[in-house]
Amino acid sequence: MQTSSRDQVRDLLKRTAVALKEGDVPFALCGGYAAWARGAPEPDHDADFLVPAAEAGRAAKALADAGLEVVDPAEDWLLKIERDDVFVDVIWRTCGRPVEADLVERADTLPVLSVQMPVLAPTDIVTSKLMALDEHYCDFSRLLPVARALREQVDWAQVARTVAENDFAVVFLALLDRLRIAPDVSRG
Repeated sequence: MQTSSRDQVRDLLKRTAVALKEGDVPFALCGGYAAWARGAPEPDHDADFLVPAAEAGRAAKALADAGLEVVDPAEDWLLKIERDDVFVDVIWRTCGRPVEADLVERADTLPVLSVQMPVLAPTDIVTSKLMALDEHYCDFSRLLPVARALREQVDWAQVARTVAENDFAVVFLALLDRLRIAPDVSRG
């Protein structure tokens, strides 16, 4: 991502977080920027936020009221905030399941680009990234730097229990075991 695009994503990330905070909408930064806030490499794509499914309508209103351009994409599980050809996704259903309030409540408030905001817990970041793996998307090269950076912050036994039914995630955990990033995690 070019520096100007990265700066634009960062700016839109901050504006989205502030609008959700001012609208008193529960939310958490998730995905690559949540991992980055906790020490992983900065992603080269858009930023993502989670809101509980029950708060999706309020989130859309708060974002629009803040003057942000809210785009309603074809997908029925998110909305997009667009500005200068960059996007921030606001997600209320992930991996086919509604986002529950407890996931957002587990987030820690951290400074991200000078804005205090809830950031998804490390174990939840890794779990959500692994649960997204399937036959259409199985890019371990994006996950490996995140796992390395967050390894000491993650409850790997919890991750293994949660993703046990996802064969792609289980194989990734075996790779982490072999690389000694998360030793013994694939052995139960």
